[in-house]
Amino acid sequence: MAMYEALGAGRYLATEFTQGPWDPGAQHMGPVTALIAHELAATAPRPGLELSRLVVDVYGPVPMGELEVRTDVRRDGKRVQCLSASVSSGGREHCRATAWRIRESATPATPVPGPPAPVPPPSPGQRDSWLGSGFGYGRAMDWRFVAGRPLEVGPATVWGRLTVPLVEGEETTPLERLAVLADSGNGVSPAVDFATHLFVNVDLTISLFRAPAGEWICMDAATVVGPSGRGLTRSTLYDESGEVGTATQTLFVAPR
Repeated sequence: MAMYEALGAGRYLATEFTQGPWDPGAQHMGPVTALIAHELAATAPRPGLELSRLVVDVYGPVPMGELEVRTDVRRDGKRVQCLSASVSSGGREHCRATAWRIRESATPATPVPGPPAPVPPPSPGQRDSWLGSGFGYGRAMDWRFVAGRPLEVGPATVWGRLTVPLVEGEETTPLERLAVLADSGNGVSPAVDFATHLFVNVDLTISLFRAPAGEWICMDAATVVGPSGRGLTRSTLYDESGEVGTATQTLFVAPR
């Protein structure tokens, strides 16, 4: 089973593998973000233009069930291109996204930190280690913690690999695999106890300086919470060759 079944014309049916940890009737934003990237890839594609930034604003929980994703070209230039996307269900818009594509050209690559620690080998129960197996998104991912521990307060470095297709019958791209994982930064690096507090993101910004490759994506994530109900998660993103970019999330924080 995939995360989504395509129904045609930008419509999809969410399966149990999109279910998030906060509400059994709501999707995790990782699959939703990857679905946005999937639809944007088919919107006015042009050879040599690569997605470099994706910002998703979340208006409310995305319900399990049928979704409609609409995309548009906001600015179409030779060197840069701006796209937009909207996700709705039952006639209500739940999130809106803006994406920038930038033209590929030969540039002198500057030094970046080396690759993170190799993907650790599996251990018994490790695939279900993050928040257990009580929700679909957690079961759809293979998790490997390098630093930090599941449900432990504090920063974490974790590898993740999607084990089911994003869309039934279609190959999942490395960019979609990155998008599936990038929204988990606040979940793997909580600054407050999951049992006592909500720390839900109202947005997600992914910025990339090169295209990701392969199945495995790593995030080195840290979360801070301020004194007035707001938090911020910052994640450095890697593939197995090294750093590819960053993800940030603005958090709504409150006692349960």
